[in-house]
Amino acid sequence: AGTASAQLKTSDAIKFRQSGYGFMAWNMGKLKGMLVDNPASFNKEQAMAAANAVQAVANSGMGALYVPGSDKGKGWAETRVKPELFTDKEGVGKVAMAFNKEANELAKVAATGDAAALKVQFGKVGESCKACHDKFRKEDD
Repeated sequence: AGTASAQLKTSDAIKFRQSGYGFMAWNMGKLKGMLVDNPASFNKEQAMAAANAVQAVANSGMGALYVPGSDKGKGWAETRVKPELFTDKEGVGKVAMAFNKEANELAKVAATGDAAALKVQFGKVGESCKACHDKFRKEDD
C-alpha cells in the first residue's frame, strides 16, 4: 500500500478518502432508516449488506490515503481533515482501532438478524465516527 499511495496525486488521495467515507455514510443512513426512522422496514439481508459495506471500508486500509500534504487541497470537495491528524499518531490510532472494532462488531450483530441488538451496535459505530470527527475533522464553513 505504501508504494501505491506514494504514487497517488494528493487530489486523488483526498477524492478516494471522500468516496470511501461517503459510501460508508450512505450505508449508515440505510441502517438508520431501518433501525431508527422506520423500524417496521427492517430487512435482515439489507441490514447485513449495509453493515458488511461499513466493515469492508473500515478495514480497507484507508489510512494509506492520508498522504503528506493531503491536509489541504481538494478531491470532490475541499478536504476537511485537520492538520492534527498527521501529527497525533497515538490519537489517530486510538480512534481508528475503536472504529474498526465497532464496524467489525456491526457486521457480526447484523448477521444475527436481531434488530434491537443491531440498533445498539449502530449507536456504538456512530459514537466511534463522532470521536474521530470531533478531533480530526473541520466543520463545514
